[in-house]
Amino acid sequence: MQKKIPQRQCMGCRERKAKREMIRVVRGTDGVVSLDFGGKLNGRGAYLCPNPDCLKKAIKAKSLERSLEVPIPEQVYDRLEKEMEDGLRG
Repeated sequence: MQKKIPQRQCMGCRERKAKREMIRVVRGTDGVVSLDFGGKLNGRGAYLCPNPDCLKKAIKAKSLERSLEVPIPEQVYDRLEKEMEDGLRG
């Protein structure tokens, strides 16, 4: 029997995809927002496709802020954008 693949919804395009294919943004127990590439950090998480268009939609709709229940620092958005650009090249 094949193991079930965990699915998560992208905060940009709202599509459900495999958890491993997505980037997790986490609000830690200390309230700090960061990126979690291992998917193991404690805290409340929200997911984005590794697609710059999804990031733009999420920023415009403030969906990450609503999901994590805190304002997202600009440097988190900048790092997300950089990681997505590097991922598309690599």
